[in-house]
Amino acid sequence: MAELELRTDCGFAEDYEAYVDMVFHICLSYMRNKHDAEDIVQETFVRYIKSEKEFEDEEHKKAWLIVTATNLCKDQLKHWWKKRTTYEEYQDSSDGVHIDTTLLAVMELPDKYKTAVYLYYYHGYDSAEIATMLHKPNSTIRSYLSKARKLLKEMIGGDDQ
Repeated sequence: MAELELRTDCGFAEDYEAYVDMVFHICLSYMRNKHDAEDIVQETFVRYIKSEKEFEDEEHKKAWLIVTATNLCKDQLKHWWKKRTTYEEYQDSSDGVHIDTTLLAVMELPDKYKTAVYLYYYHGYDSAEIATMLHKPNSTIRSYLSKARKLLKEMIGGDDQ
């Protein structure tokens, strides 16, 4: 019980504020609706509080939260009763969630691509860092990014480069 108290006494509120938006957007990209995403965010931070893991630095903590949230989303989506709703109903709602056309397209990507794309373009990680976080070879992440770019180009159009 002392470890649980230690985790909450050592800046949990600051960590929550620093990472909640990032975790929420990752969860939203998987769960496809605000309410399910919020549930997974909550579970991610509950696991963070309960975790006795010692983090090497802030990047290690951030990576742990990303991987935990992603895995929780994937686990939830495995249930056969999971209904996927569209983003459009949330896009213009008054709940403060803004989804632009590009993010909407990213959210429509196959699961194996969306996390890599989100981390690369929205959070500025390079492919090696993403590979480490997701426990995949760097070449696999580069391939995911390349294939995702092609899919996004087909989905939203774009200039030939």
